[in-house]
Amino acid sequence: MRVWDVPPSILCRKHLLGEHRELHGLWNILTKHGGVGGYANHPETKRWVGKEKALFLRHEQLVEEMGRRGYNHHSPLDEVLAIGSEKQDEYVDSVDAQYRLLRKKRCECRV
Repeated sequence: MRVWDVPPSILCRKHLLGEHRELHGLWNILTKHGGVGGYANHPETKRWVGKEKALFLRHEQLVEEMGRRGYNHHSPLDEVLAIGSEKQDEYVDSVDAQYRLLRKKRCECRV
């Protein structure tokens, strides 16, 4: 499970769409399951607790980039559930480390 902290515009198709899918799963854990069960103790989940607004805004960034690439988006998030901080300042891996991880993947990400 990963929500990147890099600009969506640099992500390759695989990572852009994969993050979108993972973000929806994370959103459901936080907003529908009260942050309990399955992946509730995963570090990626824990860093978003109380920052659902920031997660919502990340989703909007992904959707915007998906639209630029010609993808149709049909899975909006409920903005009413977007509570808490609108800024994410906790990281599983630093932003620099995330760029290094993407470079190692040798995919089409523009890093």
